[in-house]
Amino acid sequence: MTRVSRAATLLAAGICMWAASVTPGQSAGAMAVGACAAYGYAFDYRNADAARVAATGRCHGASCKVVMMLRRSCGALAIDGRRPCGPHGYASARRLGEAENVALKSCYKYGGHDCVIRAFACDVKG
Repeated sequence: MTRVSRAATLLAAGICMWAASVTPGQSAGAMAVGACAAYGYAFDYRNADAARVAATGRCHGASCKVVMMLRRSCGALAIDGRRPCGPHGYASARRLGEAENVALKSCYKYGGHDCVIRAFACDVKG
């Protein structure tokens, strides 16, 4: 076997070993919301429980709770920019723009007057 053939064989074996060790994209996410525009989100986690725990842990505010799970989707949180402790809305959808639009509409529906997107997240497939 020539040096070139041996090198090509070793390279091919190395690529196969590397490809086998690469994990597929993660597909679990979550968004938590709390009082006064507090939020936390997690995406691309291996499972829903891990995403839920991470989102809650990143929400730095009072009474944070998970309000949506993300799986091949996007989520958005809208708040009233002038009253962050007031009305808010959130939504998830297959596309980010749709999630943002629905979150803004929800914020206005619940009494917001100056609603803005506060946070958004998409999982690996979103």
